Amino acid sequence: MNSGYILGIDTSNYRTSIAVVDAAGTIIIDKRILLRVKKGERGLRQSEALFQHVENLPELFDILADKKLNIEAVAVSNKPRPIEGSYMPCFKAGCGVGKAIAHTLNVPCFQFSHQEGHIEAIKHYSSLKEIKSFLAWHLSGGTCELLKVTEENIEIVGGSKDISFGQVIDRVGVLLEMNFPAGEEMDSHALQESHCDEKRQKELSKIKLDGLFFNLSGIETQCSRLLQSSAYKEGKADESLLIRELFDKIAETIVSVSQCAAEQLNMTDIMFSGGVSCSQYISTKIKKALKNKEFNIEFGRQELSGDNAVGIALLGGKRLWQ
Repeated sequence: MNSGYILGIDTSNYRTSIAVVDAAGTIIIDKRILLRVKKGERGLRQSEALFQHVENLPELFDILADKKLNIEAVAVSNKPRPIEGSYMPCFKAGCGVGKAIAHTLNVPCFQFSHQEGHIEAIKHYSSLKEIKSFLAWHLSGGTCELLKVTEENIEIVGGSKDISFGQVIDRVGVLLEMNFPAGEEMDSHALQESHCDEKRQKELSKIKLDGLFFNLSGIETQCSRLLQSSAYKEGKADESLLIRELFDKIAETIVSVSQCAAEQLNMTDIMFSGGVSCSQYISTKIKKALKNKEFNIEFGRQELSGDNAVGIALLGGKRLWQ
């Protein structure tokens, strides 16, 4: 077994992350800093994200100062998706630092897409580790895609045609005066016990499917209008019940598309990655709905579903040692 380590760096539009793994995939370091978003804002401009990464990276690397690690390669995320033309300026921060470190240590610097990192972070620690082809949901703040993953290719086969589930959740959360990103706080509200939920008249329409694809701007508009109505402004309506209904619609859509895709593509292994799949409420709903189906559902280590550099580091190890 190789005794060296791989350093991974990921600078997404939400977090600055570094990770160190060994040849066995053991996580030695996993550090992340959430990018700051002003109250009421629904995200960051790329210039702001890039600036914060430049500030955060030196702070994250302080943890390496007292560790004597034989870094044999550096791996960085260089773009959102593994296709030609995929680009976001925020990844320039991690690429630049990663290349500089690799040159200084005289070791290779490998580049992978942010999406590939998300998939590997879940896959490596799951029952799908040795599976060559499977379906994967990438459900993050800016991505809502169902992917057919093979050794040769990652192909979009379903998902949203406009905004993502993460964007809907964050935008509704901001309207409720929550901090951005709002997923964790929204999830807490959805999990709250309620004795009147079953008797409550549903307020949101079902998300309509177009094959394996769908649009989400409609349900976002519905939520926005409801929250601006007098019933919600005057505190006569329960916001937690609306959040729960929204999460129910999200889970139902994911389940329906997953079942259709599995049947159409004759694939029974389905993996979930990205921050939205961290939701305890949504993931529990999905697991329950698909429990008795002939599918192998994998959420892996859900603490690795959000943006992190672990998957990028693991990919670097594969490139170097396999």
